[in-house]
Amino acid sequence: MKFNVLGRPKIVSVETKAEIGVFGGSGFYSLKEGEAKEVEVRTPFGKPSAPVSIIEIAGRKVAFLPRHGRKHEFAPCAVNYRANMAAFKQLGVTRVVSPFACGSLQPSIKPGDFVVVDQFVNFAGGRKDSFYDAPPARVAHASAAEPYCPELRELAVKAIKASGTRVHERGTVVVVNGPRFSTRAESEFFHKQGWSVVNMTQYPEVVLARELEVCYAGIGLVTDFDAGLAGHPEVKPVAIEEVLRVFKSNNEKIKRILETLVALIPRERGERCECANAMKNAFL
Repeated sequence: MKFNVLGRPKIVSVETKAEIGVFGGSGFYSLKEGEAKEVEVRTPFGKPSAPVSIIEIAGRKVAFLPRHGRKHEFAPCAVNYRANMAAFKQLGVTRVVSPFACGSLQPSIKPGDFVVVDQFVNFAGGRKDSFYDAPPARVAHASAAEPYCPELRELAVKAIKASGTRVHERGTVVVVNGPRFSTRAESEFFHKQGWSVVNMTQYPEVVLARELEVCYAGIGLVTDFDAGLAGHPEVKPVAIEEVLRVFKSNNEKIKRILETLVALIPRERGERCECANAMKNAFL
């Protein structure tokens, strides 16, 4: 029998239940203006970054939560990732889509491109990254060999292609602690490893989703070239103003992609999706 890390299940009304969750990243603080029902969610891990907005898209209930808060008040290293993911789970969410801003580490991945990542490398420290890190929870060892849901990733690629936007169908995201950006030496090291993009929030979101057996897809919008490109002195290091400018200029496109993606997601998870059984045999 599986241990319920969220304690006794919360009873939520039909109006506040949701099937699909969307996290908003830097510069992306709302999904659908004027049509949302706001829900204050309490979790065993504290308060989420903001009230959750429940929106209907393509006949489906979608929960939206800006991970940095509505006014970008939480730095990447200060986000309560466990409360955010637990809030979605308590509302009934089984699939999470996570758009995020990222810097390119490779010349072939350009600002304005999308990357549907399939792997991560974690360089972020000091974050609460498990629901099973202290009693009364039992010890559990979640598999993370394939951390991103293959079925949800495939649908995300399809939705991005339908928008006519250039998309990289897989890639490795390096997660750094933030809020500072990389040094040139760090960026060059990441580049030489062949990794695709760098970001500050994909970890621990993706592994927390895995522990709750929630499907998760990370969609990176490339806003910059990190600390620059080796051999390309004309490429300037990233500045936060440019990150926000690129992300905000693509907000409407991201919303259209998400609307297409929500319509594509089937109500039942298919055979290729192992997310619903991710914690099987994970306990000592």
